[in-house]
Amino acid sequence: MKMRRLGWLLAGLSLSGIGVAAGQWLATPGEELSGGETTVHEVGQNAFSLPFANLRGERRTDFAVGNSFFKKNWVQAPASTTARDGLGPHFIARSCSACHALDGRGAPPVDLGEQPMALLIRLSIPGTPSKQAGVVPEPTYGDQFNNDAVDGVKPEGKVAIHYQEISGQFADGERYALRKPTYQLTELGYGSLHPDTMLSPRIAPQVIGLGLLEAIAEKDILKKADPDDRDSDGISGRPNWVWDAPSQKTVLGRFGWKANTGSVAHQTAGAFLGDIGITNKWNPQEACTAKQDDCVAAPSGGKPEISDDLLRKVVFYSQTLAPPARRDVTSPQVLRGKQLFNEMKC
Repeated sequence: MKMRRLGWLLAGLSLSGIGVAAGQWLATPGEELSGGETTVHEVGQNAFSLPFANLRGERRTDFAVGNSFFKKNWVQAPASTTARDGLGPHFIARSCSACHALDGRGAPPVDLGEQPMALLIRLSIPGTPSKQAGVVPEPTYGDQFNNDAVDGVKPEGKVAIHYQEISGQFADGERYALRKPTYQLTELGYGSLHPDTMLSPRIAPQVIGLGLLEAIAEKDILKKADPDDRDSDGISGRPNWVWDAPSQKTVLGRFGWKANTGSVAHQTAGAFLGDIGITNKWNPQEACTAKQDDCVAAPSGGKPEISDDLLRKVVFYSQTLAPPARRDVTSPQVLRGKQLFNEMKC
C-alpha cells in the first residue's frame, strides 16, 4: 500500500508548508487529500466506510469480509450460526458497528434512563501498574463495566448519567450553556464496588485512518515529545509505553483516548473481548471475575470464539478504512479557520 504525501498531515504541520503568501492564507496543492493517495472522495453517509482508494483488488476481498464481521451482530452460544456465536457472557454491544456507527464516533445516550452503548465505563482502583497492565482492575467487576448479559447471566448493572447545566458568556457577550455529566453505577449484579473505584467514561472514536497512524515511524512521533515544555508552548507531550499482545513487547502507545494501546490488532482484539465478550487468540479467557459464577459457567462459542483468520480480516478492515477528502479547502471561511487553527498552535 502506498502511503506517500502524508508527512505534513501525520508527522505534524510546519509553518513552512501552510501556504502563506503576503499575509494571505492559501490552500496548498493536495491539501484536500487527508490521507494522501489513500483518500476517498465521498460526502454521503458512507464517507467513513470505504477502503483506501489505492487498495489493490485482491485485498478488497479481505476488506469486505472484515467489514461483514465488524458490522453484523454476534449471537449467544450455542447457535446454528457457529461463525458468529459466543456473545458475552457480559457485553455492551452485539457488534463493533453498534458503537462505531457507520465507522464514525459514538455518542452518549440522549434520553435520561437510556443505557449507553457507544459510551463505556472503564474501572480501576489505585495501585502500581505492572509492565503489562496499565490499570489495576476493580476486583468484582474487572476493568470495564458491562451493562448487558446473555440469558442466564446477570448484567453487571446499569449506568445512570446525570447532567448539571453550566451557564456563562463569551468575551463578546454571547451566552452559552453546557451540560456537565456525572456517572453512577446502579443495580449492581455482584455486590458493592471497591470503595476507591475510579470511573473513566470513554466514547467510541471514529475508525478511519487508523492504519495510517500505525504507519508513522516511531522515531517521528518521539521527535514531538517535549515532557519539560522546553519550547514554552504550554504542551508537555510524553510518550506512553504500553504492552502489545500481538508483538509480545512494549511499544509506543498510539490508540485509545489515553494512547494506551500500541497497535490496531491489540485494540481490535481487546474491544472484541471487552465490548462484545468474544474471545480471541490474544484474549483467550472470558472477562469474568472470580465473584461472577454465572459468567464463568456460561456456554462458550468456541476456543477462541473468533478464528485467527477472521480476526486478522477485521483488523485489516480497521487498518484500511480511508479518510475522506477535506471539503471546501479554498473557501475564505475555511482558510480563515485554518489561520486561526495555526495561530493557536493547534
